[in-house]
This record gives sequence, C-alpha cells and structure tokens, in this order.
Amino acid sequence: QVQLAESGGGLVQAGGSLRLSCAASGGTLSRHIMAWFRQAPGKERERVASIGTTGSSTSYADSVTGRFAISRDNTKNTMYLQMNSLKPEDTAVYYCAASRFIPVQYEYWGQGTQVTVSS
Repeated sequence: QVQLAESGGGLVQAGGSLRLSCAASGGTLSRHIMAWFRQAPGKERERVASIGTTGSSTSYADSVTGRFAISRDNTKNTMYLQMNSLKPEDTAVYYCAASRFIPVQYEYWGQGTQVTVSS
C-alpha cells in the first residue's frame, strides 16, 4: 500500500517561491503517474500539474503555467512542485496523488500541505 506525504508548505509573500515535496513509502512510485492538486476554501479541487512515470511528460493548469514546475526523482521515490511568482490566489491546501492505472484514477493521496500567499 503506497502512502504519500507532502511537505514544504507554508506562508510566503506574493512574488515569493516555495518547493513542495511528496515522498512515498510502502511501495515504489516509478510506475505511477503523479500529480499535484489543490483546494482553496469554498472551491472545488483542481489539478495543478501532472507528470508521467519517467518525468519526461508534464502538463499544467493554465493558471500556473510558466510559474510552477513539476518534477520527480524515482531513485528517491519523491515528487516535487517548484512554485515561483506566487500569487494570493495560489493559497490552498496542496495534495499529491498517484495513479497506477490508465485512465488515471489517482487511487493514492497524501494528507495535504497548506500554502498561504499573503498580498
């Protein structure tokens, strides 16, 4: 059973940067498509970015394209989200998720890490 744990969230001023990490235990992530999601208060959860099993394929939500970068290190069983030029509207709980299957099902989820961007 794969377990995911996010870290790296916190409070940052607008224009600042944060790097989120998602570490896996209980199994290897090398065969999983992975993604970052976020959910702000009163809003639906949205997919921020996703990455293929080797890291060569990535996709981003329009709202973060050019500012966020998703990556993974399969040797460390860890995924990352580098967030630059942060805006107050990026404030949310960020979750990592993993899917072993295609179409993606995201059957594994972390507990989330809070990111707060002050204006």
